[in-house]
Amino acid sequence: MGLLKAEGVIYKATEKVDLSADSHEPYQRANVKAPRMAGFVLKMFAWFLESNIFGPFLLYILKRNNLIHKLVSNAELEESPLYVPLHPFAEDFSEKEENENLSPSQRVQKAVQCLPPSLSSSSSSNLSFRRYSIMDYFNAYNSAQITPFMVAKRIIGAIGESCDPSLDMAFFINYDIQDILRQAEESTQRYQKGEPLSVLDGVPIAVKDEIDCTPYPTTGGTKWLHLLRSCKSDAYCVMCLRSCGAMLIGKTNMHELGAGTSGINPHYGATRNPYDAGKIAGGSSSGSAAVVAAGLCPVALGVDGGGSVRMPAALCGVVGFKPTFGRTPHSGVLPLNWTVGMVGVISGTIEDAFIIYAAISYQLPSQELSAIPPPKLYFPILNSTSPITNVTLARYGEWFNDCRDDIKTCCSDALEETREKYGWKTIEVTIPEIEGMRLAHYITIGSECSTSLSRYLPNDNMKELGWDVRAALCVYGAFTAQDYVKAQQLRNRLMKFHKSIFAKADVIVTPTTGVTAYPILKDALHTGELDYVNGAALVRYQIAGNFLGLPAVTIPVGYDNMGLPIGLQFIGKPWSEPTLIDIAFAMQALRISNYKKPRVYYDILKKD
Repeated sequence: MGLLKAEGVIYKATEKVDLSADSHEPYQRANVKAPRMAGFVLKMFAWFLESNIFGPFLLYILKRNNLIHKLVSNAELEESPLYVPLHPFAEDFSEKEENENLSPSQRVQKAVQCLPPSLSSSSSSNLSFRRYSIMDYFNAYNSAQITPFMVAKRIIGAIGESCDPSLDMAFFINYDIQDILRQAEESTQRYQKGEPLSVLDGVPIAVKDEIDCTPYPTTGGTKWLHLLRSCKSDAYCVMCLRSCGAMLIGKTNMHELGAGTSGINPHYGATRNPYDAGKIAGGSSSGSAAVVAAGLCPVALGVDGGGSVRMPAALCGVVGFKPTFGRTPHSGVLPLNWTVGMVGVISGTIEDAFIIYAAISYQLPSQELSAIPPPKLYFPILNSTSPITNVTLARYGEWFNDCRDDIKTCCSDALEETREKYGWKTIEVTIPEIEGMRLAHYITIGSECSTSLSRYLPNDNMKELGWDVRAALCVYGAFTAQDYVKAQQLRNRLMKFHKSIFAKADVIVTPTTGVTAYPILKDALHTGELDYVNGAALVRYQIAGNFLGLPAVTIPVGYDNMGLPIGLQFIGKPWSEPTLIDIAFAMQALRISNYKKPRVYYDILKKD
């Protein structure tokens, strides 16, 4: 292999890198050299990767040709490695400390008090289409227009309809009719007594099958992991929602082990996009995004390790919100990646994401101590009559425009509208080494996933995986300690670059994905698929949120020429969730009147 060794980049010291708009730092497009594979071809590829004879050489060529050696493994950097993207917090929160000891239901109530009056009621407004919100459910229950038990029966019927072979939407891996009805009956009784636990009481919420939620096993999208790792209690985020009375309706489908971007799962089916059932929903939180888009519930939980909440949310035309690393406890979530993954929220509106964020964002008293504890929780006041105005957006033009033309046009128009309506200022910046960041993130998430699963995979479990995941795990396992440490050195560099940019701007703005939802092909249904070209386009703008631990949110802003949704993403400063929610709320207000109803949609609160 020595004869084939690729030279590494010699990175300049961070203080010598020009981040201005007229910087001469080159923008490097994703250098993906891997053809799409599925079916028999994918099986053959996986067999070669797993071979002791051909595997090492093939993996070396893949890493070299895709510039992993050049930009990461053999690179020369001055920075020390940064292994966990925890951020210090300097602002004085002494006035907000009263929020520290509130229960989840009390935090939910405080969040509701921050909503504009028109949005905390079931006002139909003048929108051509709008999904039901948490407050719609609460108000309908409170006024006895409908009961949680009636809603549960409708949801069960809708899930059954979505599973019909004529649709085969593959929203769920598991749901329990009796458990849903039990929760619904208990909630109905509380409303009849005038004693709902919170506005979330009886509100249907789905949970990604990467998060522990009794009475269901946690499969991670596999056929075997739950047999080796039992689910004995609720994850912290689920426990919070349950204490608020939420009706947990089941475990949503996901890309197996979170190791892909399409949401095509050969064991539980390909989750289909409600806007076009022939297109992907995105991964890995595919089912969670699709059930919200289809109206089965106003909110679902996902886990975002590489855009896995924001990407499917954007493809399915809904909101995806990922907090700062460390903002929500990770207990009870499959440990597939320790330093990049976060529980996130998928919802029909940013207000609903805000309510759920308030419920689940808190530190467990028993959680291991950190040198940098998360700040006290505080709540933005959302105002529809006087939206936030003094906002500076950072935009890296070459990166922003590295997407399909219809996405670029739609997102650019949305930015122009913020200037015209709110007076927001957009400044041009340069964000260096974006391709290096993508590869360093890939090494990090791959190494952590491979390490986490190492105790389970020496036996026959590998043979029970989809072929796309088998191939992915071969690549993950080929990363060395040197690869991982170099990736963390790059993490440190990129953290410094982003800190400099945030000294000049409130948020960084990008499209959420480089492409819209692409077709589900038949050859991928039973094997999965490797499509690293589309995969790189889907994650292009989302890596900073995970690799650098930054909060980020996607808001639907329009549709492509085929009617498929387009999302706009805001990436915030560490711990800036209130500002990010405020900005997203203002952006949503500009575009919500143009939202379109999906082809597959269930009107759960309709009047008979």
